Amino acid sequence: MLRKVVIGVAVIATVVAGVGTARLVLPWTDPARGVVKQLAFLRAELEGGADLAAQKQFPEGYFFLNVLYGLNWVQVGIDDPARSADASAEVRWALARIASTDGTAPFDESLQPQYGVFYAGWTNWLRGGLIALGQSNAADRDAFTSESVEIATAFRTAKTPFLAAYPGQAWPVDSVVAIASLRLYDALVAPRFGQIARNWVTTAKAKLDPATGLLPHQVVPQVSGARGSSQAMLQRFLIDVDPAFARTQYAIFKDKFVTGLGVREYPKGTTGAGDVDSGPLVFGRSLSATVVTVGAARVHRDPLADRLAREGELVGLPFSGLKTKRYLFGAVPIGDAFLAWSTSARPMVATDAGSGGRDSGSQGGRDQVEFDGESGWWRLPWLVLLWLPALILWGALRLRHRGRRRKRAH
Repeated sequence: MLRKVVIGVAVIATVVAGVGTARLVLPWTDPARGVVKQLAFLRAELEGGADLAAQKQFPEGYFFLNVLYGLNWVQVGIDDPARSADASAEVRWALARIASTDGTAPFDESLQPQYGVFYAGWTNWLRGGLIALGQSNAADRDAFTSESVEIATAFRTAKTPFLAAYPGQAWPVDSVVAIASLRLYDALVAPRFGQIARNWVTTAKAKLDPATGLLPHQVVPQVSGARGSSQAMLQRFLIDVDPAFARTQYAIFKDKFVTGLGVREYPKGTTGAGDVDSGPLVFGRSLSATVVTVGAARVHRDPLADRLAREGELVGLPFSGLKTKRYLFGAVPIGDAFLAWSTSARPMVATDAGSGGRDSGSQGGRDQVEFDGESGWWRLPWLVLLWLPALILWGALRLRHRGRRRKRAH
């Protein structure tokens, strides 16, 4: 009986190792199809109240789950024009949800722009995505224009490049998203906010974290140094604000935060505790920062994206059915939303011949950074970890079998 149990475990270990090896080594088949299946899962979860549940876990859980659902559809619809009409309908559905009372409840209506730069920036970016799908109407364009003007006015009249997301609280990453939405407006509608974006970059460069040379994590109520969770998001959007500035910032970010086993929350050589921004830290690595870095690496055309995505497929326990796909048994839908958003990441403004990004006029393809391909040796520790249990079990069975044969012969 014991031998049969061990054989069964050894077979399971071998199958797991084989599947894991395939995810690490074989070429990707159709990542876009996987994202569409994830979106089918997310839609069902949202209709079941997953966004309300997420709000109880994260300060912006309701908003993030809905806005990421919409942004995923933007990326799917742009990459596959046949889906643009369906994508536009889903984006409008997401916009209606974040404009609802549940969507605006966590934010202060009196801030400038209204509800704060976090809410305004992400919402405007999603509105720009709706325009980019090519299925918009006059009302969509008017809303995009009015909200862009409101954001631009707030930056023009502020004494700081980093606007408040909540009363007395400001994070630079939120302002980066808002400025990127103005660049998207210039690329899609008409050049209008270029000078505001250029002024923002100039003033932001004067406020870099002296310890790392990166944009800080938080500036109000106090200034805190650069951190992986906000840097990963910054690098995703900064490419559409100023590719040259983004190139230097991304290189520093990789040097100080990216390791062989994920993305650190604090720069190499320093430590700190996890919080609501980073989530729980595992040996100093942030899961959320690692997931978002997949998207940042993709928009920078960095092969790092492939490595991190494959590791995610390995440890994320993905389950793909006929119509849906989910990770970690679907226990954390907001995690699925971030994974899909990172997997299908693409520049929206900066020229990128490989992904069809738009050129805002002053940003050419020469500003896009090229990275060398990563050595395949990063797979070796994972392959050892995958195959070692199976080899030990089969080896033990083999030794036991040989021992029994010798005993019979004796």
